[in-house]
Amino acid sequence: MSLSTHVLNTATGAPAAGLTVGLYTGQATLVESGSTNADGRHRFIAELEPGTYRLSFDTGTYLAEAGISSLYPYVDVTFHVTAERGGPDGHLHVPLLLSPFGYSTYQGS
Repeated sequence: MSLSTHVLNTATGAPAAGLTVGLYTGQATLVESGSTNADGRHRFIAELEPGTYRLSFDTGTYLAEAGISSLYPYVDVTFHVTAERGGPDGHLHVPLLLSPFGYSTYQGS
């Protein structure tokens, strides 16, 4: 199954470009790491097998580079991959809505 994310800075209404995100297995093994593009998006190359994974967003560095202090140095989103979860196209999308004061995530399409 393929995986993508989209990070939006809800404090500014802009995409979170250049934010580093890592994909880890449930056993904390790094699978892949990259950065969001100008539109705040990142598509992972790795194909995921069923199991538990974690996306770790380096929100502290991203916000600090903008001169903003945040309570959350990292946002970790743990999720479970199943054959059914990706829908007919076999793709899972996990967006992150971010501000210096909080965050939200959901299963996108």
